[in-house]
Amino acid sequence: IFRKIACIGDSLSSGEFEGKTADGQKSYHDMFEYSWGQYIARAAGNTVYNFSRGGMTAQEYCDAFAKMNGLWDKEKACQAYIIALGVNDLNLKANNEIGSENDICAEDYTKNKDTVAGWYARIIQRYKKISPDAKFFFVTMPRAECSDEKEAAVKERHRKFSEVLRRFAEIFDNSYVIDLEKY
Repeated sequence: IFRKIACIGDSLSSGEFEGKTADGQKSYHDMFEYSWGQYIARAAGNTVYNFSRGGMTAQEYCDAFAKMNGLWDKEKACQAYIIALGVNDLNLKANNEIGSENDICAEDYTKNKDTVAGWYARIIQRYKKISPDAKFFFVTMPRAECSDEKEAAVKERHRKFSEVLRRFAEIFDNSYVIDLEKY
């Protein structure tokens, strides 16, 4: 039984809605009450924290967002962490190196390589220090159809990162994959 769960992610975790400004420009709004994490909280009667924001990357989470919002605080330790990051890290515009499980420094997470895999692992390692018995759920990128070569290239990056997440579930104890790519 998980009394406290943290959802670490981007717009797919924060219930983000797209709107239009008065002059017709797109605007984006995190609406946490509509997020899947809050649906879980209402259905199960537990506490679910939204450690998420539209546009979030694993690097930004590690470098600033978590500290700025007190998300590393012991008082917010959870029994489960659902990590759904990668979409913004892996888009072609970001051009981040995907990396692999070899980018992890098991002894000191601050020495992980600066790759998407290294930043993602840093999040896991840091929360394992805060809550050693917690369960971790890594969410792969959702399956999507490709309409052009650009989308196909992004999808291939997502597929490669999903492989990394599957290896993370083997490396880190109490870790599981929620495979939205396959299922």
